[in-house]
Amino acid sequence: MHKRKSYLVASLLLCFLAAPVFSQQPTIRFVRNPDAAPNFKLETLQGKPLSLAEYKSKVILLNFWATWCGPCRAEIPDLVEMQKKYKDQLQIIGLVVDDDDQEAVKKFVEEFGINYPVAIANDALRLEYGGIPALPTSFVLDAEGRVVQKHEGLRDPALYEVEIRSLLGLPIGNMKVETFEDTGQIFLKHADRATQLPGVDLSKLTPEQKTVALHKFNAENCSCGCPYTLAQCRIWDRNCAVSKAATEKMIGALAGGPRAPAKSPATSQPASPAPVPAKTPTPEKPH
Repeated sequence: MHKRKSYLVASLLLCFLAAPVFSQQPTIRFVRNPDAAPNFKLETLQGKPLSLAEYKSKVILLNFWATWCGPCRAEIPDLVEMQKKYKDQLQIIGLVVDDDDQEAVKKFVEEFGINYPVAIANDALRLEYGGIPALPTSFVLDAEGRVVQKHEGLRDPALYEVEIRSLLGLPIGNMKVETFEDTGQIFLKHADRATQLPGVDLSKLTPEQKTVALHKFNAENCSCGCPYTLAQCRIWDRNCAVSKAATEKMIGALAGGPRAPAKSPATSQPASPAPVPAKTPTPEKPH
């Protein structure tokens, strides 16, 4: 089974690296002006100190996960293989969410042969990285310790490998590298840069009204119980009925009349991430 899985990953990577010129050029994307990753000081399951400062000059993959999360369990063998393959240039760090039984986590780590440091992610750290509303969530850091990409849900392992190879300056074949502005996709604090928000229809507003609406969304807090503005909440939780209703009401007022709730267009999504259950007490948004 393990050999078959390794063959599949190699085949997928080959598809990325040797895409035919007549097909649409495959693309990876990194943040144009990345922020430094929030540092932390934790202890591994073995009681050793753990911080980002230990891995200067290495590409880092921060993987937030839990033992009960199916997609997390599915991707861990691929992370183990990737750590083994790029051990001198890559450091994967596993940050466990909502698993208070450290002995159970230790048993899981041994069972899966995890070869990278694992620590329990406290609430403060989770908030530093945007609350982590779904698992798995991975942050890709370049060799300068800046967050250049964020992935939620189970992803093709070849995608991680191509991103890592690109950051390491290794060949990536026909793959195209693009950059984008972080408008809240990576860090919610940048939601004030966004010109569009998930589930928010601004199409009937004038450019001036749209500017006013976006300013209001970033100035008013959501009342659903989260610590975020309306704009941040729309990015953080697309299913939040409170922020959706509040933004629609504001848009209706600006447009001069009531508006029917907009339907979100169906989009292609990766394998669904596992929602993180609420803890009590928790500074994160309750589900």
